[in-house]
Amino acid sequence: MSVRSCLLAILTIGPAYGFQLHGELESRTAGRRAVNVGQIYGTLERLVKQAAVESAGSTADGLPLYRITALGQAEALHWLADTESAPGNEWSDLVDRVLIAISLPDPQVLGIDARGIVARYRRRWQSTTETATMDAAATGAERLAGAARAALSAAALDWLRDVDALLEDGHAAGFRHGLNDVRPKRGRRPASVA
Repeated sequence: MSVRSCLLAILTIGPAYGFQLHGELESRTAGRRAVNVGQIYGTLERLVKQAAVESAGSTADGLPLYRITALGQAEALHWLADTESAPGNEWSDLVDRVLIAISLPDPQVLGIDARGIVARYRRRWQSTTETATMDAAATGAERLAGAARAALSAAALDWLRDVDALLEDGHAAGFRHGLNDVRPKRGRRPASVA
């Protein structure tokens, strides 16, 4: 999972502070992702330096707010629509992209079509299934790796069918939500954004 990409996708909803983004990442990926708050703030600092995120002032109690820039939004939308992943990250990226895309409160405003994302992934995994055939001339390890790719493709296609059925049955609205207003209870305040 790319923490960077997930944070940018979440920031398409609106300005947020680091601890809030930490909670959003966890809730929108259904607890699959355990990222510490320090990693969130480190990623935000890099995003600010790269002009993908900027300061949006602060909350009434002094927490620095971050907002996505046009550059960051373009990157977030590209990541959500993409189906390519680094080798070994295919499953995690699939689940993260789909879960975050279906959780956005107003995806149509951003031009995001969750069912379109699911359809593109189904085509991608179907292609992987077709190329993961076992070659009789392959070595033992190559044959096992091919079988693993075929099993992962089958699992991804089954999961995507389930997601598509839920979205088709009109359950999409039940997944969508805005930013949570959870406040940090203790600890020191993070440094403000320049």
